[in-house]
This record gives sequence, structure tokens and C-alpha cells, in this order.
Amino acid sequence: MEPPEMMRESPLSRILRGLALLVVALFFLFPIFWVLLMSFQTNEQILRIPPSLFFEPTLGNYVALVSGKLETAAGTLEIPFMRNLGNSVLLSAVSVALSLVLGVPAAYAFARFRFRLGENIAFTLLSFRFAPPLLVLLPLSLYFQDLGLNDTYTGLIWVYQLISLPLILWIVRGYFEDISPDIEHAYRIDGHSWWRTFTRIALPLARPGIAAAALLAFIFCWNNFIFALILASADKQPVTVGALAFVTASGIQYGQIAAAVILSVTPTLLLALYAQRYLVEGLSLGAVKG
Repeated sequence: MEPPEMMRESPLSRILRGLALLVVALFFLFPIFWVLLMSFQTNEQILRIPPSLFFEPTLGNYVALVSGKLETAAGTLEIPFMRNLGNSVLLSAVSVALSLVLGVPAAYAFARFRFRLGENIAFTLLSFRFAPPLLVLLPLSLYFQDLGLNDTYTGLIWVYQLISLPLILWIVRGYFEDISPDIEHAYRIDGHSWWRTFTRIALPLARPGIAAAALLAFIFCWNNFIFALILASADKQPVTVGALAFVTASGIQYGQIAAAVILSVTPTLLLALYAQRYLVEGLSLGAVKG
């Protein structure tokens, strides 16, 4: 075994590692930093050649988004960006919550019980993620018209289950499978019911995995574009579709687009920061076997 002084990292190694991490961080964060700078510039400042890091900042882009009034060469354009942002929060949050209610018990059932055609059913649910959205849009739009779900929040939340439910089902199923069933058996021997065992033992142990799956499902729902574009009108469309309004007849409003990107990224970023500790626990779940 090497002595402790031989295992210590040299100062030069720490410096080189720090520089390498700094280069990688700058490489991935620079586009976000540049978009942030663009959000405080006018179109003239953004399009000037050569570009410059020094400029007189303005809050006009954010004011236009919050007020819903975009000044263009052709006049004032009404843009309900904040309504679109609220639609994204509503659709993504409710869709993920419904998927958790349906998907987590189903994932536990697939992980703990073996029944006929169980794997086929699970794979069929996963196959919904493989199918391109355009494949199901036409029959969905026809069904929604017959059922009165076209251009409704209920219809969009239902469609979003094609995105979030299979993802949560398969990810959470893997975490339940990593949990030893002996813990649950010991709890059941004490006379507790299956439901109490599920809520008191299985759910707390799989909480990091559930949080990770919910975060990923929320991001996928948030980024969805095609479903809301076809199945909803302007007052119910999320921010991904509402951003099309910045491409006007008088040109592309780059400053407003950059501000819209910053505002639309903020909710998912805050959610990821909040769930960070669960993600770390989820990645390490099952790494140490007793």
C-alpha cells in the first residue's frame, strides 16, 4: 500500500485540473452568457460588426415581454409572452404531477411483481416515446374534436402524458429494482399492509430517483413544441410556441428573443438547483451494495 504522502495530489496537478474544469465550464456556459448579454441590448447593438462586450444596457426587452407590447418598425405588436410562460408552468407541472400519480405505483408494480405480458406492456408504454409526434397528431386532433378536448388545457395535459408517463415509469422502475425487497418483506412481517409498506418504505428509499425522473419529465414537457402548436390556440400555447411571435414582418427581434430565452430557462434552472441534492443521491443509489 502506498504511503499517504505518495497518494496526495501535487499542487501542479490541482492547478491543471482546475484550469481544465474552467475551460470546460467556459465552453458550455459561454452561449448562455452571450444570450444574457444580448437580452440587455437593442437589435442595432446585437447586429453590429464586430460584436462587442461593452455596450449601454437596456431593460427595454424585458419591459416589452412583461407588458406584452413589442415596438417594431411596423408599429406596436401585442405579444402575450407572460401568458405563454404561465401556460408552460401550468401544463408542465400538472402533467408531471399526474404522471407521478399514475407512473410511480405502476413502476413499483412492474419492479416487484411478475405477471403475464408484464414486460410487453411496459415496453409498449415505452414505445410511445419512440414514436414521432407527427405520427399521432392527425388521429389525436380528430379524436379531440369529437371529444371536445381540442384547444383545452385538459387535452394538452392528456397529450403530455405521452412524454412524461413512459419516462417516469421506466426510470422509477429501475430505482425500485435497485432497492432490496428484503427490507419490505421485514416490514410486512410486522403486520403492515402493502400500501403502508409502499408509502413508508419503498417511496422514501426511491425518492431521489423519483425526483430525478420528475425533473427530466418536466424539462421534456417544458420543451415540447409540436403538440401545443397543432392542438392549442394562442391563448393556451406554451412559451416554446409563443416565441414564434418575435419573428415579425419587420424583422427578427433578437433582443426580445434573448430575453425570452432567459425568462423561459429560469424556472427549469431553479427547479434543477432545488432538486440537485436528490439528483446526486439518485445517481449514487445502489452504488454501494451491502
